[in-house]
Amino acid sequence: MSNDNTSPLKSQLDAKRANFERTADAEKQAIYKAGFEDVEQSGILELAKQVGDQAPDFTLNNAVGEPVSLTDYLKKGPVVLTWYRGGWCPYCNLTLQQLQKELPNFKAKGAQLLALTPELPDASVSTAEKNDLQFEVLSDIGNQVAKNYGIVFELTEAVAKIYNASFGLNEHNGDSSNALPLAATYIINEEGKIDYAYLNTDYRNRAEPSEITAFLNHNF
Repeated sequence: MSNDNTSPLKSQLDAKRANFERTADAEKQAIYKAGFEDVEQSGILELAKQVGDQAPDFTLNNAVGEPVSLTDYLKKGPVVLTWYRGGWCPYCNLTLQQLQKELPNFKAKGAQLLALTPELPDASVSTAEKNDLQFEVLSDIGNQVAKNYGIVFELTEAVAKIYNASFGLNEHNGDSSNALPLAATYIINEEGKIDYAYLNTDYRNRAEPSEITAFLNHNF
């Protein structure tokens, strides 16, 4: 567990969510609600990789263009593998900041942290610098790795329109697919098997970093 006095991630995410619900107009809230329901009804949670599955290997470039492979990292110990939607997403930035605070506790158990995003490298560099991240941020262009893990979905037309107008989603990702990954988190053991899986269709909910540490403490 973290030893500092920062609030757990959930409390920060809930505060962000409450602020949106307090300030956003009814039409926008209805569009987002329909978007959540669309993802939930897609069956994506059943299609995604689960505990006990073999984790698909991958090699991706990090924020400075260097190749990083899952296999190489697993030679050092277990890997905490997490996805975030992009630096434009405030829930993602809160999560990345809390993961950074928890990182020493992951490393104390010999675990490495890899964060994947569909954003282009220039955008991922900006996100890493903005949040002072000391772990690898990898660009999963076109969500190719995320597809192998079964966690990709397409935004509804109405949500995609808002994201592109407000955040420049297509520009950040370098395509017009309007596809995003779930904000999923896995813990992969040194044999390449998934020991822990956090999957949720609502991006406002994330794996609590201190709970990841607790799992590592108990199982590794």
